[in-house]
Amino acid sequence: MARQPSYFISHGGGPWPWIDDMRAAFAPLEASLAALPGELPEPPAAILMISGHWEAREVRVMHGARPPMIYDYHGFPPQTYEITYPAPGAPVLAERAASLIGAAGLPVALDPGRGFDHGAFVPAYVMYPQADVPMFQVSMLESYEPEAHFRLGRALAPLRDEGVLILGSGLSYHNLRQFGPAARAPSEAFDAWLGETLALTPEARTARLLDWESAPHARSCHAREDHLVPLFAALGAAQEGAATRIYHQEMIFGGVTASSWRFD
Repeated sequence: MARQPSYFISHGGGPWPWIDDMRAAFAPLEASLAALPGELPEPPAAILMISGHWEAREVRVMHGARPPMIYDYHGFPPQTYEITYPAPGAPVLAERAASLIGAAGLPVALDPGRGFDHGAFVPAYVMYPQADVPMFQVSMLESYEPEAHFRLGRALAPLRDEGVLILGSGLSYHNLRQFGPAARAPSEAFDAWLGETLALTPEARTARLLDWESAPHARSCHAREDHLVPLFAALGAAQEGAATRIYHQEMIFGGVTASSWRFD
C-alpha cells in the first residue's frame, strides 16, 4: 500500500459550493480540491479530517458508521441546511487512530455521535462528490497548543502507510471581523511568511511554526488560531516531508490571500 501525503487545505467560506456567487469566487479553490484525488498515489482507504470547526478538552475521534450532518454556519440560504454528504464513517480506523493518539500520551476518547462539520464535508464534497470514500474526523485540543498538535500529527503518521489521507482543514487567514481591503496587507504578509517557513528544513520550519505568533500580522490574521492549528497536525503527520503549495488565491472577499499545501 502506497504512503499517502498529508495536506493543509483551505475550506473556503461556509457552504460555498452550493451558492452560485460564492462558488464563482472560489473557483481556484474548487479546481485545487477537485484535482487533489488525482495527485494521490492510489485511492485512499479513508479520509481523516482535522477541521478548524471541532475542538475539545481531549482529542475526540469520530466513531460513528453513518455520521450525521452539522450545519455550523449562520445566515445562509435555507437549502444549505438540507445538504447531505452521506460518506460512511470508518469506525475500525477510528479505533486505530485513538490507540495511536493514546500511545503518544495525549488524552483521547471515541465519539460515536459526532457529525461532519462544514470544515469536513465542504472540501470532501468537492474532492469526492459521490461520497464514496469513508471519512472520519479527529478534533483539535481546545488549548490550541502548537506542540501538542505536532505530537497529534506524529501519532497519526503511521496511518498514512495504511492508506489514510490526512487533511488539516482550515484557512491560512481567518479573521471574521476583518475582511475586504483591510485584510489585504495582513493576509499577504502572513501567507508569504508561511510560504517561506514551509520551504525551510523540517527542523527550522517546525521551530518557526511553534513560535507562529512572531509572524507578521499573526494575530490580525488569526485572532483565534482554530483555523491555523490543523496545519500543525497535518505537518506533524509528514514532519520530514517536502511542502508544496497546491493553491494560492488573492483578493478573496475583496482582500484576503490564502494558500493550501501538500506534505510528502
